[in-house]
Amino acid sequence: MLRSKKRWIKEEAPNKEKASELAEELKIAPLVASLLIKRGYYTTEEAKAFLFDDNNEFHDPFLLLGMNIAVERIKKAISNNESILIFGDYDADGVTSTTVMMKTLEDLGANVQFYIPNRFTEGYGPNEGAFRYAKSIGVQLIITVDTGIAAVHEAQVAKELEIDLIITDHHEPGPVLPEALAIIHPKIEGSEYPFRDLAGVGVAFKLAHALYGSVPLHLLPFAAIGTIADLVSLTGENRLLAKKGIKALQETNNIGLNALYRQMNVEKNAINEETIGFMLAPRINAIGRLGSADPAVELLSTDDPELAKELALEMEETNKERQAIVNQITEEAIEQVEQNYPLAENRVLIVGKEGWNPGVVGIVASRLVEKFYRPTIILSFDYEKGVAKGSARSIEGFDLYQNLSTCRDILPHFGGHPMAAGMSLKIDDVDVLRNNLNTLAFDQLTEEDLVPLTKVDGSFSISDISIQSIEDMQMLAPFGVDNPKPKLTFCDLEVENMRKIGSNQNHLKILLKQNEFDLDGIGFGIGDLCDHIAPNAKVSVLGELSINEWNNRKKTQIFIQDIEVSHWQLFDYRSLRKMNHLYDVVPENAHWIFFHQDSVPKDMNQQVSYQVMETIEEAAFFESVDNAIVLADYPPNIDMLKTLLANNQPERIYAVFYKQQSDFFSTMPTRDHFKWFYAFLAKQGTFHLGKFGGELARRKGWSKETVDFMSKVFFELNFVTMKDGFISLNKNVPKRDLSESISFQQKQAQFELENELIYSSYEQLKNWFDLILKKSVNNEEAVKEWI
Repeated sequence: MLRSKKRWIKEEAPNKEKASELAEELKIAPLVASLLIKRGYYTTEEAKAFLFDDNNEFHDPFLLLGMNIAVERIKKAISNNESILIFGDYDADGVTSTTVMMKTLEDLGANVQFYIPNRFTEGYGPNEGAFRYAKSIGVQLIITVDTGIAAVHEAQVAKELEIDLIITDHHEPGPVLPEALAIIHPKIEGSEYPFRDLAGVGVAFKLAHALYGSVPLHLLPFAAIGTIADLVSLTGENRLLAKKGIKALQETNNIGLNALYRQMNVEKNAINEETIGFMLAPRINAIGRLGSADPAVELLSTDDPELAKELALEMEETNKERQAIVNQITEEAIEQVEQNYPLAENRVLIVGKEGWNPGVVGIVASRLVEKFYRPTIILSFDYEKGVAKGSARSIEGFDLYQNLSTCRDILPHFGGHPMAAGMSLKIDDVDVLRNNLNTLAFDQLTEEDLVPLTKVDGSFSISDISIQSIEDMQMLAPFGVDNPKPKLTFCDLEVENMRKIGSNQNHLKILLKQNEFDLDGIGFGIGDLCDHIAPNAKVSVLGELSINEWNNRKKTQIFIQDIEVSHWQLFDYRSLRKMNHLYDVVPENAHWIFFHQDSVPKDMNQQVSYQVMETIEEAAFFESVDNAIVLADYPPNIDMLKTLLANNQPERIYAVFYKQQSDFFSTMPTRDHFKWFYAFLAKQGTFHLGKFGGELARRKGWSKETVDFMSKVFFELNFVTMKDGFISLNKNVPKRDLSESISFQQKQAQFELENELIYSSYEQLKNWFDLILKKSVNNEEAVKEWI
């Protein structure tokens, strides 16, 4: 067997007739029709609205609670030339939100500037110091973007300073809302806005829409970046923002974005949601993670090509620095977990250290969730102030926001979503937080919940896949939260060819076959699975489909993310001569079996669990194993091996059967050999075996061991007398069959055993084990039935 690394969550497959009907009506591949149904688009009208949404309209922004008040106050401020401050956030959503609002107000003639707090000196969100600074420079109206819903104290400060405050945000509202002039938020109580999952930039875009009086198409590139980067649901209005925004990004004349494209070496017409998520957003985020986010806003706003070029280069270099810092902190955080926080005792991981950059701890938390699959909080300690600041990432089944809400007494500042959050607390309270969250996690998370999961969009046959069906699948894009890139499974496939590729041999190249159809597969970072898939294994794979184009030839391809083998596997290492070659291949929990003490290597790895089994009684009482068995050397007889496997159903058997010397190619004498030798002895009367046995063997083309063996068989049957190196026939001895000789029996059994175990083909050996294991299952079932 080969267990999948993740739980494959498979839901009931859509009705084939319904999928075929939808495919026919929409003129799309049945596979894509199935995916639409799985995503909840059951009718032709619903599916059309999802697929062909270019003509869909944005919702009326005035449906957002407080929009009328906000627009009226902003227009008044513009009319009176009041000083307006846009208060943003330092991530990609916050930067693009700030850009959207700045461009809007500048277009409308406002006296406006922006302020993004410094992550290191001010922390997340509005703060009293910033508001007092705003008052000192004459600001009369503050508009927050992508932040502010938790700024209860700061709203009171603004009121005392006689500054009007408009909050636009999308983060989870707390039990007490700030006392502001207007709060524009799709989730606050009383809101009747049709779509609740806008990103911060989506809310800012709606305010811009209301101020302009029409959809601000020129702001769509920024709306797409912030929406995709913030990992909000890519359905409804967010899908419209992302889809139209990606097209706008491909066509934009924005000087800053084009400078960034050139720096990243990307083609504009190839930009998609992955370009945003893995290239654009990380560079925008990097600036705010390591320093001030202002240059990111300046890049998106500038009309100066030379400045744009400088800022794009600065973002590139900052991103490289950020990557190095993340790698170092990740290594240190993993070391803390492995040394101090056993996974059996910790279902929430909380680690921290002085000097860790608080701007990247969210990325590190994601890395640890990926490695350990537990909710994780990474903290940066400031011992001088006694404060810890950090970020958290969660797993399915553990709502971070709700669980952190139960710890409000020790979290003076926190906010976020069910899957991600930021916070600050006293260093002295870190252990309290760890204990509280672990108590909650042990109540809410089962052992199964701690195994990573992958939601499967459907299980298909290779025959369902074509260039056209994959091209049709792209109609579902842009992919993201709640509209993920389809992950499909293909089961019980033959492996036509498989090898490791890449400079470090860490990638997998595989050709899969099902009946007369085949499918190329590539698995990045899983090249080691080559050592865990037997030659005749039937595999099931999970991955994402794509089209591989090479030399103007298109082929279907699957990017493999996980592989499973549901039956037991035989791995053939019978030609191996050094055990240490197996240490990196065999699973750590495998049981190594030696049948001879002198076969155990002197340099045997101390971490390997092995047992020497020299008697059939030891084989009979061998503890049942269901993972892997390594048959390291050659058993003395077949019964020993059958007894060993009688009560075992291992997932894998590694057959080494090492034997220092083999008797196989020494002649196993036939009855004609024995007949000739008997006649020879009768003719000679007495023969000096010691002096002339070797010469006789050479003359007949035998080995000396063959002559000695036949002599021993004759002696055991009382056919001859052997003394002082001479052998002579006994007279008047009754006839006896050769099989009555113990030596003949042992030789015959050894010969057949070697033929069965060592010199058989892989298929022959596999079939032999199949028979033995099948008998083991039948015996076990019979015992259960009898009991």
